[in-house]
Amino acid sequence: MNLATVSFAYLRARALNTALNVLLLALGIATITLLLLTTSQLEERMQRDARGIDLVVGAKGSPMQIILSSIYHLDVPTGNVSLAQAREIAKHRMIKKTIPLALGDNYHGFRIVGTNPDYIAHYGARLAQGRLWQAPLEAVLGAEVAAETRLGIDATFIGAHGLSGAKGEHMHEARPYRVVGVLAATGTVADRIVLTDVSSVWAVHAEQYGIQDVARIAELMPDEEKEYTALLVQYASPLAAAVLPRYINNNSELQAASPAYETARLFSIIGVGVDVLRGFALVLIVAAGLSVFIALYNALLERRYDLAVMRTLGAGPRKLMALMLLEGLLLASIGAALGIALGHGLTEVVGMALTAAKQVAVTGWAWVNAELWLIVLALGVGVVAALLPAWRAYRTDIAGTLARG
Repeated sequence: MNLATVSFAYLRARALNTALNVLLLALGIATITLLLLTTSQLEERMQRDARGIDLVVGAKGSPMQIILSSIYHLDVPTGNVSLAQAREIAKHRMIKKTIPLALGDNYHGFRIVGTNPDYIAHYGARLAQGRLWQAPLEAVLGAEVAAETRLGIDATFIGAHGLSGAKGEHMHEARPYRVVGVLAATGTVADRIVLTDVSSVWAVHAEQYGIQDVARIAELMPDEEKEYTALLVQYASPLAAAVLPRYINNNSELQAASPAYETARLFSIIGVGVDVLRGFALVLIVAAGLSVFIALYNALLERRYDLAVMRTLGAGPRKLMALMLLEGLLLASIGAALGIALGHGLTEVVGMALTAAKQVAVTGWAWVNAELWLIVLALGVGVVAALLPAWRAYRTDIAGTLARG
């Protein structure tokens, strides 16, 4: 007697109950899979984007906002930093390097970031095509930007004032950018921004200063009018972590924000919602376990005569017990497989939505080791749910059952 064939036959005979049990378990597994994939990828991506940046200095305001706007390009800046303030920060003895950022415009929702070549070097980016900028209004596209906009070398585009990419934003038609390079994919924030020189951002707004020669904007524009949005800072020594943020916050009009601290705080906030969803998913899994138990127990009661006949035909009590356990495992295996597949599919849908919104991307084509524990959990639920029906099958009273018919 083939136990697997018999188990499948019984499950097919109760198709609606089988489908309900599998669906409940699959939904719970899919929810946890979605949470595992999205949170692990977001955390890894955000840590990768912030790696090597010890401090971000911006205008007074929310430290979280400074980090989100300057490192991840997900929020609006708190204000601007004057050139004089930036120079004072850069020459501090505890600072090894500063990378300036100038924000304010976008192209189709992709942010235009004024900076210097150190930014590209920091993320280990290399050119896939063309060269780096050498003059104002020359731009280098991140890999995702180039793929979505289909702009190539020598193509021109017009930036829009603002960072959201919403309709109705003021277009800087008098100052078009020219694409001179495209970066290879890095898996970092550099993939989804447009990079240019800081002077390009000043040049786009040069008309308000009466400057027409944008090629000489850096020398013609008064220093007191030159501003950055933020500075990405690398410490010169570990001691700077204890001294520099307090010095900047207490002795200047600027705000110092630690990426490590703010990112950890962000994930602790997100973690509350994740824990709620994870708890809901566990409730679904427990409900699925109870449903499997009830289904198997009712099936046992319905099949007592069949089981007694199987005993008379030579099936031992252990074989009947194994039959019930196998049914529980089959239900759990199908639910786990469907749940894992559904969770990956939902993650891919979420990733497509985030990509369309020019946000941090996730993919359903990833795998995390914790999913193995989900499969173990699902199989465990199936076994536990089948234990009592299996034990009752083991103790089947052949004579009594056959006598009752």
